[in-house]
Amino acid sequence: MSHEMIALMMFSLMMLLMVTGQRVFAAIGAVAAFSALALWGTGGSDIPFSAAMKLMSWYPLLTLPMFIFMGYVLSESRIADDLYQMFHVWMGPVPGGLAIGTIALMVLVSAMNGLSVAGMAIGATIALPELLRRGYDKKMVTGVVQAGSSLGILVPPSVVLVLYAMIARQPVGQLWLAGVMPGLVMAALFIVYIAIRCRLQPSLGPVLPKAERQVSLAEKLRLLRAGLLPIVIFAVMMVPFVNGWTSLVESSALGAIAALIAAFLKRRLTLPVFENSVRQTLGISCMFMWIILAALGFGAVFDGLGAVKAIDHLFTDQLGLNPWMILILMQLSFLIMGTFLDDTAMLVIVAPLYVPLVQHLGFDLIWYGVLYTITTQVAYMTPPFGYNLFLMRAMAPPEISLRDIYGSIWPFVSVMILALVLVMLFPQMALWLPESVYGK
Repeated sequence: MSHEMIALMMFSLMMLLMVTGQRVFAAIGAVAAFSALALWGTGGSDIPFSAAMKLMSWYPLLTLPMFIFMGYVLSESRIADDLYQMFHVWMGPVPGGLAIGTIALMVLVSAMNGLSVAGMAIGATIALPELLRRGYDKKMVTGVVQAGSSLGILVPPSVVLVLYAMIARQPVGQLWLAGVMPGLVMAALFIVYIAIRCRLQPSLGPVLPKAERQVSLAEKLRLLRAGLLPIVIFAVMMVPFVNGWTSLVESSALGAIAALIAAFLKRRLTLPVFENSVRQTLGISCMFMWIILAALGFGAVFDGLGAVKAIDHLFTDQLGLNPWMILILMQLSFLIMGTFLDDTAMLVIVAPLYVPLVQHLGFDLIWYGVLYTITTQVAYMTPPFGYNLFLMRAMAPPEISLRDIYGSIWPFVSVMILALVLVMLFPQMALWLPESVYGK
């Protein structure tokens, strides 16, 4: 049997296991382990051992639990509630102002946590009920929460970009900086769309009643100070890192400590808050480590089979495709996989194939990391089986149906595709900041 056929069988078996409902790391790891033993006998047992040692010796991985812990402390201590109250007061007089404030909230939540699921949870539990109560159109605000949560894996400290850095062997700091400009551009495009739409159709996003807008300047400033707290925490973490005063791991520790201090100063650092933050951090960190371990083993088997070279030969020699056509096909494959897989699963499945191929085609792997994050977010916000759609259905109030969720997402998906095209046409959108800071 040819190596290409073995690689195809491995990939097909892995997808079959996932369709049956197996955990991502179990499906990937089991296929990798059995394939290694079948191909190389007892010598194949060195592959998972080598993957485990590589994982344990990767020092930047310590950032993962630090950032997750920071996000959960800020979430459990209700500092995100203060943020939304600030946007409620300052943006209420503007048509669609609360929806615009929700997008800004999501940007700050992303800077606190780095996970899109966290943004979705905060948006669905804090912003969505308030928007509906204020008479906002339910389709539009459902789309706002889903679109805003997509910024979680693009704006630093993105946990998914940490995983991409591990698998693609690229500097985490450069990937984070590469995601800043596209993330802010995407957020700005969302805000422009909401502002124009609500200006043309004021009933979609009515302004707050005059009585509620009559808040004293002192109260507004107090809320502004409370809302700026996460920005201060983000600065405490990122400024020393960007200036080279601290390492990545040290900066993540600073962020976690700053979050604890902020919760303490607000008198919200209770034992239940601390216990819930630690428990959820351990659960998510262990899940990510198992997935990375399985992905490294799977990638090692694929490398041993020469599957990457076979795919490269198929695309470039047999089909005669140019590098940009191959890249577009790769992005389309993400859109298909995103209908039934989340971003982490997509990354660990295709990274062993795509990352070496992208490098061979002459594209920058930092730039491609940003393309990956945008494309996967588009993928699982797209019907009929988008991962985010069902997550939103689980968190949304009863009056929002699955049909409403499906109908709400198309304008925002179109905006995200526009952002993706802009990054593809103008790579410096992603590369300018890391090149300026690191002099790459």
